[in-house]
Amino acid sequence: MTVEITEGAKISIGFDGQRCIHARRCVTGEPSVFRANVEGPWIDADGATADEILTVALNCPSGAITVRRKDGGNEEHAPKTNKILVRENGPLAVNAEVIIDGHGEMLRATLCRCGLSQNKPFCDNSHIKGGFTATGEPVSKDSKLAISELVGPVTIVPQPNGPYMVTGKLEVESGTGRNVNRVEKTWLCRCGHSANKPYCDGSHKTVGFVAP
Repeated sequence: MTVEITEGAKISIGFDGQRCIHARRCVTGEPSVFRANVEGPWIDADGATADEILTVALNCPSGAITVRRKDGGNEEHAPKTNKILVRENGPLAVNAEVIIDGHGEMLRATLCRCGLSQNKPFCDNSHIKGGFTATGEPVSKDSKLAISELVGPVTIVPQPNGPYMVTGKLEVESGTGRNVNRVEKTWLCRCGHSANKPYCDGSHKTVGFVAP
């Protein structure tokens, strides 16, 4: 699916329906811009100020909503702290200057960790119908990395039939924002079967997980 572009006087809004996980941060954040349950065009790029629309875009966890300013105002930029948030019974929410192998550069994404998504590596909410159960509050680990070091590019490479190989300095956060771990390289489960979630423990081999 191509990105749907809506032009306004001061801002251009992009919407990628394939990456949307229906978190509803847009329709609840600026209902005059992102209008739910209407016939025809549902995005009005002139329905709020450019700054207000940018705020909504930054709160979209999947990165389905992006903006381009025409008025010279603030643009989205890489976060001051790279992080991957582990959502309770749900996906991995990434906020970093990230390159996802095969999908290019982005700043926000939600990655499947139940193994059921039909849109891998991105979440498509299959964890809900599939009854995926996994804590969003894994046990914390000691780390020598300081918060100030958690910057720079991060690369995520889905391994064939295996985990995500994550390279770059970032914080693994619990669903409530608690520091779980700070890493420079790690392997995160995406088959949904690891007994050490969010980390891979090799279970993908035992269960015969298949994914590019």
